[in-house]
Amino acid sequence: MFKATPNPPKTDSFSATLDAKKFREAADRALDHYLKPNSHHLHAPKDRAMQMFTVSPKANPQAITIQTYETFSSVNILLLDLAESLEDKPRHLAMAIYQLSEMGLLLVEKTLESEPAVTGV
Repeated sequence: MFKATPNPPKTDSFSATLDAKKFREAADRALDHYLKPNSHHLHAPKDRAMQMFTVSPKANPQAITIQTYETFSSVNILLLDLAESLEDKPRHLAMAIYQLSEMGLLLVEKTLESEPAVTGV
């Protein structure tokens, strides 16, 4: 049987025209984007594009605990002030958040109690 069109030219495999590894990585990223939309949030902090705050790996653990206590104390005051200006459901929500932060404050206090006292140098 005679063909009216010639056979296509012989070419190397697919990997010759495109880098197969790069193509596979791009395809995986695209599939993950659509099939696992929240998976990019689960990566390590170094992968986050908007990393604004960091804790120094050399930071003194006791200093971190003290700073955590101060942060919880500030949050508690802000929430109480906010709750005073709200009514009904929003007020209950603010008070629930306040109670959670108060629980965090109590946990940090317990941690500080178990720490040895710091002496001045």
